[in-house]
Amino acid sequence: MGPHVLVFGDSLSFHGPGGPCPADEPRLWPNVTAGALGGRADLVAGIGWTARDAWWSLTGDPRVWADLHHVDAVVLAVGSMDTLPSPLPTYLRTGLRYLRPDGFRRSVRAAYLAAQPRLSVAFRGRPAVLPAKLTVHHLDLAVEALRVLRPELPIFGVLPSVHRAGSYGGVHSARPGAAAATAAWAARAAVPLLDLAAVVGDHVLSGAGNPDGMHWGWAGHEAVGHAMAELMTPALHPGDVG
Repeated sequence: MGPHVLVFGDSLSFHGPGGPCPADEPRLWPNVTAGALGGRADLVAGIGWTARDAWWSLTGDPRVWADLHHVDAVVLAVGSMDTLPSPLPTYLRTGLRYLRPDGFRRSVRAAYLAAQPRLSVAFRGRPAVLPAKLTVHHLDLAVEALRVLRPELPIFGVLPSVHRAGSYGGVHSARPGAAAATAAWAARAAVPLLDLAAVVGDHVLSGAGNPDGMHWGWAGHEAVGHAMAELMTPALHPGDVG
């Protein structure tokens, strides 16, 4: 039996070229990674999840608590959504779903989605969904908690992906700063990182991925899955390095 990998992710972990897929879809990158390692993956993820959502899941989901006693590695595959423009403060934007009555909610949501690309351009991508310092803060909290619970557990992370999404006006100005802050944190915390932009950037920016300009096609998932497996191999299969 190969390694059991627990992945905390955002929609990049479960959206294919045509939209969201069940977590057991074998072409999704977490399952490609697990297959390349000869094991299996469990995915804990949600649409728009940030590093903060991963931390909340780690501390609030009893299914995760159970898994953490048995998994062989954890991947914190979050941070990409943190860098997206958020013209409305996150608490207001996410609160739109709670508006009532339903017709009013739909109207307000439609108006915001129509304005979001223009506002993203006008505000130059600021503010981001989550500031880089908070992304790093929540990643650090997660790693510290995992190492208290399982000091020997290998932990991996990612640098944020790229996008060409019209829904955000093609703006992604927060990414460079967030990537630099995450890389600096990972060096201090000794967490190996996969640079998603380096692996899948051309795939996304060439238009070969999902038509939304953000999520990936199956070729992108395949590339990320194998690149992550290569990153993880030295910790999980030391004899296979090379």
